Amino acid sequence: MIPVAPPPSGARLPVDAVDASVDAAADPWAVLALAPGAGAGRDHPFLVGAGAAWAAAGVTTVRFDFPYRQAGRRMPGPAAHAVATWTAVEAFCRDLAPGLPFVAAGKSYGGRMASMAAAEDLLAAEALVYLGYPLHPPGRPDKPRAEHLPAVTAPQLFVAGARDPFLQPLDQFTGAVAACRDAEILWVPGGGHSFEVPGTKKDAADGGAEVAASVLPWLTARLQRPAA
Repeated sequence: MIPVAPPPSGARLPVDAVDASVDAAADPWAVLALAPGAGAGRDHPFLVGAGAAWAAAGVTTVRFDFPYRQAGRRMPGPAAHAVATWTAVEAFCRDLAPGLPFVAAGKSYGGRMASMAAAEDLLAAEALVYLGYPLHPPGRPDKPRAEHLPAVTAPQLFVAGARDPFLQPLDQFTGAVAACRDAEILWVPGGGHSFEVPGTKKDAADGGAEVAASVLPWLTARLQRPAA
């Protein structure tokens, strides 16, 4: 388990540690923390598939739960709880793989919480990867969650499904990314919020592995991976 200290505000956490699973690479060149979406935990098949694929490619991956999930609750707690968790997870990852670049990644809510931690200078990742960033609630483009993104200094990669209801209209999303200091979009043609494509059948674990593989070229370039 990873111990999580209360946030600076002093807000009480429902637990003092969260569970984590490590997909260890044999010869790692980076360590990546992978957070779940709001309705899932670290053992969701999509995350398991992604973690295994990254580990096989040399990126040790740490999948973890948020405090509300650890406490058996279904709905996320205050954002400060998630930000405090991200800070603790970074410390865990850097101890686990000293000297290696640290990447913060997350599915939907998990990625958004990483971006908030980074914008507040409470997360010092060398890169951030968002798997289905929830720009706004479906059908509510008037409620964007992007104001903090330009404050993030590390490179950001938004893996996005072109049909994702959290991103419509797409020009609002592309505008939000363009306002960032250093950000790119990796499109999944025809993909929804979990990158599902109508008319195709794919196991969630296989889908996670496929998305993870698509991110590797960007990570390799941004982290300046040494030549083998």
